[in-house]
Amino acid sequence: MLRGGEAARRARRERTTPPGRRLARRLPVALVVIGVLFDVATPARYTAAPFFSAAPLIAAPLYPLWATAGIALAAVVSELLLAVFHGVEDYQQSATEVSTVVVVALLALAINRVVRAGEARLASERDVSEAAQRAVLPVPPARLAGLAIAARYVGARAGARIGGDLYAVQDTPHGVRMIVGDVRGKGLEAVEAAVVVVGAFREAAEQEATLEAVAHRLERALRREGARRAGLDEQEGFATAVLAEIPAGDRSLLRVLNRGHPPPLLLTPEGGLRELVPSTAALPLGLGDLGGRPDRSDETFLPAGALLLLFTDGVTEARDRAGRFYDPRARLRGSQFSGPDDLLDVVVEDVARHTRGGPADDMALVAVQRPLGA
Repeated sequence: MLRGGEAARRARRERTTPPGRRLARRLPVALVVIGVLFDVATPARYTAAPFFSAAPLIAAPLYPLWATAGIALAAVVSELLLAVFHGVEDYQQSATEVSTVVVVALLALAINRVVRAGEARLASERDVSEAAQRAVLPVPPARLAGLAIAARYVGARAGARIGGDLYAVQDTPHGVRMIVGDVRGKGLEAVEAAVVVVGAFREAAEQEATLEAVAHRLERALRREGARRAGLDEQEGFATAVLAEIPAGDRSLLRVLNRGHPPPLLLTPEGGLRELVPSTAALPLGLGDLGGRPDRSDETFLPAGALLLLFTDGVTEARDRAGRFYDPRARLRGSQFSGPDDLLDVVVEDVARHTRGGPADDMALVAVQRPLGA
């Protein structure tokens, strides 16, 4: 059973910095101290210059400039003072040792500047990427038409903020409607297709009376853009997607339409879990002409306090080192959560723990809760 609530969130925050990095940040100071102790405890013919040289080099990529300069200064001063402490018998050897530490210290400062410049560029790229994500996949409000909402996008690559996975949640005249989908392919082509799907969904969700009609509009939009743009393959540009609707007049009713996507999960307040498998199989969006089957949504009861979880296959296809897939049904069954945010926090962390680092594919997740009394 997975933990939810404040205690779990506090434990997750404590594990934010990897232990190896915390240890590495202490190493430069430890090397200076060890160098001093080594030089004092050993005869004059032994040198601690390797310790003093290593300290600023290790500090360079981990510390800010001022802290790296402090470590470098401490290393140089320690080498000079220890030379005086022992008494200089071989001026050539002492000068060589001090010069080595000084040169390495200056090199460490130069490395620090290069690393910090690279981090600044990366931060700028992340800012642009985050702005793009907010434009294409804006975070839905925490409360929408009496429902509690949360959404997450987790990129598989470090620094990546958006790809072919998509989500959208919208309050419409027909109720709260949502979509979670996964566009075939990677890179900019997948992003273009995701933009097409999200844009078509936002318009169709407002205008169409049924989920079936919304799915038809998305189908047409993908095929139209595939024929018009060279970047979207006309024959292979498709997207799996699941659409859901909680009608405005009945918050206890849930409609789900699945187009070749992993089935959503319905979690009850008591820890129960049900997989919302579609009654009729359907092809992904963009391939509807190959199947010839009309769309049909399924209706189910949405209990008060229940959580609906929609996700992309980046969750279910996450593997551990033994090649075992992550199974959200087995991992979440019997668990209780304080709300949609807590559920998504736990799932994202649990996938990272399962894969020992992070997913191999992007993940988009949406959680919706019908509060008690609603």
